[in-house]
Amino acid sequence: MNRSFGRWLLVLVSMVIGFLASAMADSNARIVRLSDVQGDVKIDRATGQGFEKAFLNMPITQGVRLWATNDARAEVEFEDGSTIHLTPDTIVAFTDLSLKDSGAKVSTVDLKQGEAYFSFAGKKDDEFKVTFVRESIQISEPAHLRIDVNDAKAEVAVLKGDINVQGPSGEVKLSKKQTATFDLADNDKYQVAKNVEKDPFDDWDKKQTEYHDQYSARNSYNAPYSYGVSDLNYYGSFRNVPGYGNMWQPYFAGAGWDPFMDGAWMWYPGFGYSWVSAYPWGWMPYHYGSWAFVPSYGWMWQPGNNWVAWNRVPPVINPPRQYVPPRPPTVASRQPVIVGRGPTSSAFQPRMADGSKIVVRGNNAGLGVPRGVRNLESLNRRVESKGSATLSPRSVPRAMAPMPNAAGRPAEMGGRDGMTGPARGARTDSMGATRTTNSAPRTGGGMGAGRPSSGAGMGAGRSSSGGSAPHSSGTAPHR
Repeated sequence: MNRSFGRWLLVLVSMVIGFLASAMADSNARIVRLSDVQGDVKIDRATGQGFEKAFLNMPITQGVRLWATNDARAEVEFEDGSTIHLTPDTIVAFTDLSLKDSGAKVSTVDLKQGEAYFSFAGKKDDEFKVTFVRESIQISEPAHLRIDVNDAKAEVAVLKGDINVQGPSGEVKLSKKQTATFDLADNDKYQVAKNVEKDPFDDWDKKQTEYHDQYSARNSYNAPYSYGVSDLNYYGSFRNVPGYGNMWQPYFAGAGWDPFMDGAWMWYPGFGYSWVSAYPWGWMPYHYGSWAFVPSYGWMWQPGNNWVAWNRVPPVINPPRQYVPPRPPTVASRQPVIVGRGPTSSAFQPRMADGSKIVVRGNNAGLGVPRGVRNLESLNRRVESKGSATLSPRSVPRAMAPMPNAAGRPAEMGGRDGMTGPARGARTDSMGATRTTNSAPRTGGGMGAGRPSSGAGMGAGRSSSGGSAPHSSGTAPHR
């Protein structure tokens, strides 16, 4: 009897601690989004493990470091739509992601090494600060700049707006199409040029920026946050559904698809688990609003007033029979707890080698579909009517395409036939991540039917495997 009471008390205390941690995280923490991952991008979540593999849609919190290794690129998106673009061999640290009492957002990013593009939307009262070596740039108005830091010098090129750089050699004011070069070996003394030299990554940064400008302008609903909106408008569409109102659904979502079938639970110190979706649009619908299963339509996302940051997922409305709402694991793990095909979307990206073809199939909800494919809505209709569609690499703007795979083989996106990536069945991946996969055929229109249950996985029907394998981690090189 005493042992039973002790176990009951331990469970109760754990639940209370989890609830308080979740409440504190939701009310005090800011999270920004890792919105694009190309190549081997690494992240340090301050778990004591150093750098580990980064996934699309991972939350970035204060204290996190991000490293785009050789031949890798990454994009970080802030609540107001501001972005950072990391080029290969670049490291940034998010030293401050906080809120003022007024609700204004304060963001400080330290460029440790490499080259990055910073685009600040300039929302009222928000403060955006970029530091590098001994220099500091406080940005309060819309601006777009490129900063390159190496052993001997640092260069700041202003592509849009006006900025002030503060450092040991005083203040330097820069305007559009001006460049300041700092001598790091001589007290950061600087020279200003009235031009901006072309950089190999300018086209990539420009295309990414144009993508957000184009698709965020199609905002179909009112929300307090802007990040993720461009991906919603590119990868799916809104429609008015009788009895439900304004609803969004991703393209290429077949009858057996459900919104929580691919992703991972990620643990963050001080906050707990957060759901990381594998889908390229998978940010806003998992942190805001609710998911509903609509007869004749399938799963659809409904904007709303529920903001979800940690330990929970958005409310699930009218789920199919035997569907169990997803839940985080009950035991903390520093390794990601993988669900389904997992969040390694780069494994599903098309091979863009010359002459290759891209085959898009249904039921992938955009997994592996890169930004920039022309007329994605028309492609979705072809997939709905024929089951698949073939794209030429010419359909994807070169600056937007994922990095080519050395093998140069054609890729098929969606479905299991020809799908690259992990096979079905429970296992532990090469990163040491606990992987949960479904080992039974899908039935009906959602998650849960015909699957073995699991206590630590996500909802009913996810089996999990423990253990770990060696994974890549360590410290980044310094220039």
